[in-house]
Amino acid sequence: MSRAKEDEDYWNASKFKAFTFDDQDEDGLSQLKDSKRAVNSLKALVDEDDEDWDKFTWTGEPVGSISWSIKETSSTGRGLDARTPGTDKTRSESSSYPFPKPVVSSYSLGNFFKGKSRQNSLQSLSDAFLETSNRHYAPELRKPRSEYQDYSGEWSIEDTVRRMSRGKVCSLERFRSLKDKLQLLDEAVRLHDGNVITAVLIFLKRTLHSEILFRELKERQEALRHFIHFLKETMDQQLLLELFRYLEWTEELAVVSPQLCKYREHLNIADAEQRRDFLKSKCLSLPFSPEDATQVQDHYTLLERQIIIEVNDKHLEASGQEVFRRHPRKSSLLFMPLVTTLFYSCIYHYTEGEGTFSSPTNLRKTFKIPEKLYILTALAARAKLRAWNDVDALFTTKNWLGYTKKKAPVGFHRVVEILHKHGAPVQILQEYIRLVEDVETRISLGTKYKCHDVVIDTYRDLKDRQQLMVYRCKVERGSPDEEKIDQILINTQIRWKN
Repeated sequence: MSRAKEDEDYWNASKFKAFTFDDQDEDGLSQLKDSKRAVNSLKALVDEDDEDWDKFTWTGEPVGSISWSIKETSSTGRGLDARTPGTDKTRSESSSYPFPKPVVSSYSLGNFFKGKSRQNSLQSLSDAFLETSNRHYAPELRKPRSEYQDYSGEWSIEDTVRRMSRGKVCSLERFRSLKDKLQLLDEAVRLHDGNVITAVLIFLKRTLHSEILFRELKERQEALRHFIHFLKETMDQQLLLELFRYLEWTEELAVVSPQLCKYREHLNIADAEQRRDFLKSKCLSLPFSPEDATQVQDHYTLLERQIIIEVNDKHLEASGQEVFRRHPRKSSLLFMPLVTTLFYSCIYHYTEGEGTFSSPTNLRKTFKIPEKLYILTALAARAKLRAWNDVDALFTTKNWLGYTKKKAPVGFHRVVEILHKHGAPVQILQEYIRLVEDVETRISLGTKYKCHDVVIDTYRDLKDRQQLMVYRCKVERGSPDEEKIDQILINTQIRWKN
């Protein structure tokens, strides 16, 4: 009990008193008012900026807004006394603290976390890495609106090239038509800016087929020189070889490809068997590209076939075989291109089976000849021999029900032209002109090759009386064609359109 009493006496005797809500306690009321004023002063500081940690220095003094802190840290001629009036007032009010003030630091909380420092103070984190003693800050200026339109703006071709020449970033993807792309290249060439020309050529290389690009560059020598230089710099040997082949620059082609230079040596060998052996021993093992290696292999295989066919046909020709007697050979088959070899085979070995080297079917399968090329070559060969049944068999197909019809992968208008070139009779021409689907083309071919029956029947089917009367004046007077037109015109069962 004595210990409890001593504690009670101690607290009752203390000069510090607890706060009470007694309305008669003037001292407590005054302390409450002072606390309220202090809170209101803090609220005013907080309202200036939402970031509380950006308001006080290490001593607890308010320093104003963030812009004030940046302005303070970037200044070089101010000391510790350079303060705003509000700061001085706060310093005077806080001087009554019983604790001694620490040394004033030049950092604000905001500056410390943002890595900003004042002169004659410790380095900030960013300054320590960048090893810079002083840094000035300036507000970031907004870029003009035109800068944001450099990439996506709808600039004309002329404006686009001019902006590219000034180093601006411009999109070329919206130039999609061939006409716009070529105008873009021509405008770049006109300004004589090599960087712009190269940039446009890169765009054309990516968006155009190589044959179209080569064709257009062939007419633009300055752009062609830039493109060749670009390919050499980027080491694009394959495209460079294709370009030289298209331009038929054999010397440049040989310089670019030593293999081709070695391959060209076979042209100096006159004997067929020696040339074949040279290709086999010297050229097939050269490090060609896959495409070139396939062509060299086909060249060797073709020459080997030609040698076999030539030896055999000389023997047949000497023995007086009918086909060689009716159509004597005009030259040797050796060293001829593949299409010429196929034409030769269709003339003299058309009926042979696929198992023989001289068979057209064997050649087509071995060298993977496209269907259109094979049809055109076989058509010309059989039409030259006037083998119309073979021509008819080329275009006759049978469906799974057993019905037959004629079908031409090259178009029947091409068939008619080839047949007429080799002297096909009118009856054969009319048969194939009727198979032309386009009406205007059918009438044009019938008129051109004087296949009057086709034209008359077409106008009759169209019920075009006026055109039929006009065509009546083009046929011979008193001919069967004129009588046929007259019979059609007096036919009352036809309901004419005009």
